[in-house]
Amino acid sequence: MPLALYRYALPLRQPLLFNGQRITQREGLLVSINGQWGDIAPLPGFSAETLTDAETESRACLTALKRGEEAVPTLPSVQFGFDCAQHVWPPHCSAALAPYPLLQGEPVSLIAMLDSALDNIRKGGQPPPSRLKLKVARYAMSDELALVARLSEKLPATQLILDANGGWTREEATRFCRQLPREQIDYLEEPCSTFADTIAVADAAGVKIALDETLSRNAPWYSHPHIAALVIKPTLIGALSACEALVQRARADNLRVVISSSFESDLGLGLLARLARQWAPTEPPGLDTGNWLAERVTTTAGDVVVGRLTCLYQATCLYQDMQE
Repeated sequence: MPLALYRYALPLRQPLLFNGQRITQREGLLVSINGQWGDIAPLPGFSAETLTDAETESRACLTALKRGEEAVPTLPSVQFGFDCAQHVWPPHCSAALAPYPLLQGEPVSLIAMLDSALDNIRKGGQPPPSRLKLKVARYAMSDELALVARLSEKLPATQLILDANGGWTREEATRFCRQLPREQIDYLEEPCSTFADTIAVADAAGVKIALDETLSRNAPWYSHPHIAALVIKPTLIGALSACEALVQRARADNLRVVISSSFESDLGLGLLARLARQWAPTEPPGLDTGNWLAERVTTTAGDVVVGRLTCLYQATCLYQDMQE
C-alpha cells in the first residue's frame, strides 16, 4: 500500500484577509493512502494548528501506517485529510447542486462591479442566482448596508446569505440587522463571537441565523427558533464522524445543513462536494472559493498532477491487510 505526502502552494487571484491575516497564496498538504487522496489545509486566522503542525502530525501518522499501526491524528485539518483518504465513498450519489456565489471585498468596489456582472449574466441567458453569500463585518457598516441594499434592489428574487464570522459586538450586530431588508435575508452566519450574543441578536432583530464558528470551536449550543442552518466546515471541524454527528443533530432539530469550504485546493473542494452530495443532497453547498485560486493541483478529469507538488514523504506499507 503506497503512502505519500505532498505540499502545495496555490497563488490567489487577489490577496485575502482571514481574521486579520493577509495571504497571497493558499498552502496545504495532500495525503495519499493506497491511491486515495485527502486535503490537509489549515486556514490561517481560523485553524488552531499551523501548516507546520499539520505536516509534523501527518508524517507521524504515515509512519504509523507504514509500521502497520493505526494512524490517530488529533489536529482537525489532519483528521479531515486522513479520513477522506481512507473513506469508503458511496458508489452512487445524487447529482451535485451548484454552489451559491460568494462575494467578498471592499463594498464600494463591489457596487461598482455589480451592474457589469449582472449584464454578463443576462447576456449569457443565465438566471440570477437563487442564493448569494456576502462577507460582512469587515468594512464600514454604512458601506456594507449600502451594498446589501443594492443587491436587494438589483436581485429581488435572490436570497442573501450574510457571513460576519463573529466580527461584531452584540450592539453592532443588532444595529446592522435592524436595517436589513429582512424578507430577502436567508440567514446571517455567526454575527458575534459567542453563542449567547448571537442568540441575543437574533431575538432582538428577528433575523434567522446559522452556526459556523460555534461548530468549528466545538462550543456548546442549543436549538433555538431563530437558528435556520448549520454551516459545516469539515476542514475546521476535523473527523468525518464529528461532521456526521452534526448532520444527524441538524436533522433531528429540522435544521438545514450546508457543507462549506475553507479555501481548500480544487482537490479538497471536490471532496467536499462529494460529502455535500452524501450529507445534504438538497442544499446548495458553500463551495465557491475555488474562484480565488489561480492554479490547480488536479487536471479537469480530477487526476492529481504530482509534478506541481513538493513531495515530503513516500513509503510503502507492508501491512495492507491491517488497514482493510
